[in-house]
Amino acid sequence: MADRVYPTAKPATAAPATAANPGFPATKAQLYSNTRPAYRPQPHHRRRSRSRCCSCCLWIIFLILLQLVIVAALGAAFYVFYRPHRPSFSVTSLKLQTLNFTTNSHLTSSFNLNITARNPNKKLVFIYNPMAISIFSNDVDIGDGIIPSFVHGKKNTTLLKAKIASSGKELQSSEVSALKADIKSKSGLPLKVRLDTKVRVKVLGLKTPRIGIRVKCEGIRVTSLPTAKAPATASTSNAKCKVDVRVKIWKWTL
Repeated sequence: MADRVYPTAKPATAAPATAANPGFPATKAQLYSNTRPAYRPQPHHRRRSRSRCCSCCLWIIFLILLQLVIVAALGAAFYVFYRPHRPSFSVTSLKLQTLNFTTNSHLTSSFNLNITARNPNKKLVFIYNPMAISIFSNDVDIGDGIIPSFVHGKKNTTLLKAKIASSGKELQSSEVSALKADIKSKSGLPLKVRLDTKVRVKVLGLKTPRIGIRVKCEGIRVTSLPTAKAPATASTSNAKCKVDVRVKIWKWTL
């Protein structure tokens, strides 16, 4: 009788190492493979664009400052070499020929005005546009006129003559009363002459852009009224004229 053959039992497989220690977390080596590529930070494009903008701003500011320095240096050299001075004006004579008021507060006036203009510069020539002239009394415009354009040469004195008039200009009743009261007073009628024009400066054959100027002459008084035979001569001994440069920036005039 043959013997029975029984198959051998399979050997028990070993449990994984992690099963032996179920209470401990996995290590980094187990979570991350060694073949994972290293982290490389991406470039920050926003930082680069900001740095470029800052560089451009700094260059623009530097160029502006450089231009200002160059202009200031040229201006200083021009002043030292040419010694520019403003022109001067003075009222030589002012005669009142007519000053009438109608019943409905209309004014008719007539003046003869002589103004002396002086150019004290040895190397500069002034080229004047037509001058608009106005005569005021207590801020009331009582006459207007124009002096034609002219060229003011070096170290030159020019006598300017103008006819100032107002025909039928309407005034407020309070303004008429104030003018009549000043005429009757001992101090007389106070007058102020104003000239507005634009001038160009010529030097070495070059001409600058036109610059606005305003001349104000105060301290003039008329102590008597004109007659049919003779006009009333104003006192100009205390008259003083001031020249102001007027620069227009957009809508504002400085």
